[in-house]
Parts: sequence; C-alpha cells; structure tokens
Amino acid sequence: MSEPAVSPSISPEPISSAPILSAPILSALILSERVRCWPTTAPDYIAYHDEEWGRPVTGDDRVFERLTLEAFQSGLSWITILRKRENFRAAFAGFSIPAVAAFGQADVDRLLGDAGIIRNRAKIEAAVANARAALDVELSDLVWRYADPSSPAPKTLADMPAQTPASKALAKELKSHGFRFVGPITVYSLMQAIGLVNDHLADCWTREAL
Repeated sequence: MSEPAVSPSISPEPISSAPILSAPILSALILSERVRCWPTTAPDYIAYHDEEWGRPVTGDDRVFERLTLEAFQSGLSWITILRKRENFRAAFAGFSIPAVAAFGQADVDRLLGDAGIIRNRAKIEAAVANARAALDVELSDLVWRYADPSSPAPKTLADMPAQTPASKALAKELKSHGFRFVGPITVYSLMQAIGLVNDHLADCWTREAL
C-alpha cells in the first residue's frame, strides 16, 4: 500500500538545531545544578564553597588569616567578609604574623579609618594581639591537633553543630596563649573552614573530593 501524498501546501517544519552555548554559560549551568551545602547564586560565595570551605589549610600565616577573618565575621554575614577579603589582606600585610604583631597604635588608627575593612576597634586590636600570641606558638600545628576527620556527614544544615567539645577545648587552649575573639562558636567555624572537620552535607558534590 502506497503512503498518502503530502499536500503541497503544507511543508514540514525544519528541525531546529540546539542552541550553541558558550563555555561561560555552560559552566554557569553546571555550577547551578550542583548540590551544595547552602543555596546561593553569588559567584564569590559559590567559589568559596567549592574551592575553599572545608579544604585543608596549613601554615601559620594562612591559618592566622582564616582565624582573623572568622573573628571579624562574628555578628556579620560571611559574604560581607568575602567581598572585603582583598582589602583585609592589604590592610593586614598579607596576614604575615610577624608584620601584624609589630603593628602599633598608628596602625590601629589607620585600620579604624580604612573603609575597605570592618572598622571595629575590638576586633582590630584582637587581630594584633592574636598575631603576637601566634609568635609564641606553632599555630597551624596547634589547631590541627584538634582535627576530627571521622566526623559524621550532616544531612541538613540543622545537623551541623554550632560548637563541639573539640571547639571548646581548642578555644580554651587558644585563650590560654593570649588569643582573643576565639569563643567555641568562632573556633568551630574555623574548624569547618580549614578542614579540621568535614561538614559538607552528605549529598554535597564536594564532600567526597575532600
């Protein structure tokens, strides 16, 4: 049996080709589809989560930087700190412990006038005091003694503790050496940030990469 003739007045629609997506758009789509620990569309926040948060950080100056930023973040949103991070680095001599430890009153006054950072006198003076305290300890080794690689994977943000016995113990030890703004909650945030614990959610795409 022959196929029915197609009416010459009706022409089939051409099959449209799929749109060609540029590399940046493809990358953005991939990033947006990944499961993360917290919902965000801010590129700097996404980069921080994917490339830094929870990944091991060692070295006294690098740990000092993260401790300082966590202390400045207290009472503020982390995105505020991220967006001022390069300003902090410039203001605090790249977070060189010896350099910050040598800061005097003129430096404190300079920092209080620097709109690029958080101008909080107590936090600024704490950063200087912490650098001086860090001169007398091996900061990276000290904090890494409290690492807990076997911490269970949280299923939701509600499963993440605000503090733990380990963060309380580390906070107590840091205070005994003269560190300031190092309460157990701030210290636990540091532990999460530099990889002492892996608090990426169980279904977060980065968890298994750590």
